[in-house]
Amino acid sequence: MMKEKKGEKRFGCIAVEKGFIAPDQLVQALEIQARENVEQGTHRLLGQILADMGLLSQDQVEEILETMSQAMIYVISTGR
Repeated sequence: MMKEKKGEKRFGCIAVEKGFIAPDQLVQALEIQARENVEQGTHRLLGQILADMGLLSQDQVEEILETMSQAMIYVISTGR
């Protein structure tokens, strides 16, 4: 598993923390993403995969991205 930098959370982890998806649904989406990367040479964003699976709404995707953005602004402004 990739080590997260301090203050940096991945899209899927935030989706699970917010209760939008279950951990096993995240694993399933990550498996799809990895398979597509290898077989098709494409990289579809996790939010798009989860939305296409019917697990996230566009509003939920935007909420997660906003959370990620706010966390990054905090890290940049505080140097942490």
